[in-house]
Amino acid sequence: MWQLVPFQIGIWNGWILMTVFILQMIMMAFADKKVQERTHVPKEARKTRVEKTIRYLVNLVWFAALIYSVFLPLRTGTVWLVVGLLFFLPGVLMMAAGTAAFMTTPSERMIQKGVYRFSRHPMYLATFLVCLGSAIASTSWLFLVLTLILIIGCHLEALLEERICVEKYGDVYRYYMEKVPRWVGTLK
Repeated sequence: MWQLVPFQIGIWNGWILMTVFILQMIMMAFADKKVQERTHVPKEARKTRVEKTIRYLVNLVWFAALIYSVFLPLRTGTVWLVVGLLFFLPGVLMMAAGTAAFMTTPSERMIQKGVYRFSRHPMYLATFLVCLGSAIASTSWLFLVLTLILIIGCHLEALLEERICVEKYGDVYRYYMEKVPRWVGTLK
């Protein structure tokens, strides 16, 4: 049932699910310029070649998944679509809530409201859930592998962001790190 590379152009393909990222980018385009600047780790903060390479890899894998989704049929009428949507829908809700909190927090302030009260990196977590749901709904091993590579890269990006936030916000961010897990639950 699970396929490695099921290339097929169609209306009921994975791109339908992946459009949430395009919608999020459009919303962010209307955000204040200072808020937009906060969406990326500053170049000067990427001190090592490994950190720079990780960022390029994350972007490349995310873009590959986005393009691949155009050719990836969803398994409509199967349990795989239902299970995929059980991951996808919470991811979309988390992404929407995270984007709203991100856009409504003044750029000089640390984001601690909304889903940021439950996860220090809800946008990365949402990305993982959306991509995992898409991989399951399309029963694609390749999309699943891209998702796993993406989440490893996002985890490394999260560590870099935390280092930058500690430098910028100091003890306030350290306290936040003690109270709010990096991902969910009790995982710090």
